[in-house]
Amino acid sequence: MRRTYLDKEDGTKRPIGIPAFEDKIVQRAVVMLLGAIYEQDFKDGSYGFREGRSPHQALHALREQCLEQGLGWIVDADVSAYVDSLDHQQLLEIIQRRVKDGSLLCLIEQWLKAGVMEEGSLSYPERGSPQGGVISPLAANIYLHHVLDEWYEGEVQPRLKGRSILIRLADDFVIACEREDDARRVLAVLPKRFGRFGLTIHPTKTRLVKFTKPGRHDQSDGGNGTFDFLGLTHYWAKSRRGYWVIKRMTARKRQRRAMRTAWEWCRKHRHQPLKEQYQALVQKLRGHYQYYGVRGNYRKLWGLWRWVERAWSYWLKRRSQRAISAEKFAKLRAQYPLPIPVITQSI
Repeated sequence: MRRTYLDKEDGTKRPIGIPAFEDKIVQRAVVMLLGAIYEQDFKDGSYGFREGRSPHQALHALREQCLEQGLGWIVDADVSAYVDSLDHQQLLEIIQRRVKDGSLLCLIEQWLKAGVMEEGSLSYPERGSPQGGVISPLAANIYLHHVLDEWYEGEVQPRLKGRSILIRLADDFVIACEREDDARRVLAVLPKRFGRFGLTIHPTKTRLVKFTKPGRHDQSDGGNGTFDFLGLTHYWAKSRRGYWVIKRMTARKRQRRAMRTAWEWCRKHRHQPLKEQYQALVQKLRGHYQYYGVRGNYRKLWGLWRWVERAWSYWLKRRSQRAISAEKFAKLRAQYPLPIPVITQSI
């Protein structure tokens, strides 16, 4: 497997493994087989890498359950380097509980322990599943299904005094509780549970959020908190009819990343033909709207639209020593109008 790196928001590098083409074909076949086996085992609160499930379904379920059940305490957890920390032996033991075929288990073990070629040197990782492999998302999902989902539903939830839910998409998950004491008990036991399987709950990024409806009783005790989940910031706000509802907007980090990426793209591709630049920007904006186009997020979408138009104008005027006049750019805007924001995900 060949290794490359992608830049992360905090300045570190994310290792990406690129398997051989033949491996991708076989891994896809194994994923289809294991997916059919584990689909009947996965819990209702799991939405990652499952056919017919999407991140927006997870967001919708979290919003509706918090409103209907009055879940005002959120355990916002973060797993440090989850995919890179998977224990090979424990993962194989978990899969062996449902799969008895020796040839299939041998294939999975070979993929987990495959050598990594990096700048001419060959190494063999002892932990983790290579990010970029076709089978890695499903393997990571199976591992966390055993570590978190089954444990939470079978041991934790029955011991809680109030209502609670677990919503998970891959290694991103939140636990919403009705009572503060239940949430604190869950927050205290999570690091111990994950530590048994070689995983680490990030001590600073994991927190307890009081996510209650704003009111006079909550102004002095830290109510009306916000939390980020799946790239969106969840917060309380009033609807047009005057009711308190949960709204979502693009998380600050995601918004900054999208703006920075758009600026760098316009700078690097400013010498390409205008039609090609326009088509690429249209695809990027529509892709952004498709995910972040949720109700209540219109202002953030407009902010990105204005930034992309500004970045495109800035770098087009610097294509050569002869700057493009404002009148000429106005004509270009009329000829190549960028798509305006739209709400694609309804309540």
